[in-house]
Amino acid sequence: MRYALLESQRDTLLLVARILMMLLFVRFGWEKLTDFGGTSAYMAAESLPLPAVAAAVVILMEFFVGLAIVLGFWTRPLALLLALYTLGTALIGHHYWTMTGAEHMANMINFYKNLSIIGGLLLLCLTGPGRYSIDRR
Repeated sequence: MRYALLESQRDTLLLVARILMMLLFVRFGWEKLTDFGGTSAYMAAESLPLPAVAAAVVILMEFFVGLAIVLGFWTRPLALLLALYTLGTALIGHHYWTMTGAEHMANMINFYKNLSIIGGLLLLCLTGPGRYSIDRR
């Protein structure tokens, strides 16, 4: 009874949660998509093998998977896939344990933010997208 108001808004809250969680991915995925050369150069600077392929994977995951989750398309498997991707980006891009000074703190914050995002994605994988989604149509 205490949570009846929240439960009655479950589908709306799931939609809002999907949108808010994916804002980060879609926004920065769009930037990477519209500057593919710069994204590839960044991947090369990070010493990733096949930087153009890495850039394409990053764009696919951030922009296109992000949009799919906003729309509620294949939400559960894509949320799990994006959680694994986010873990990879935390380990590859925010390895604060190898850094010192301000760089250490900034990357530690981003590493733990990634872990928090993973938690949200795992919850989305468990709950599903709600009624306002392609999955439910």
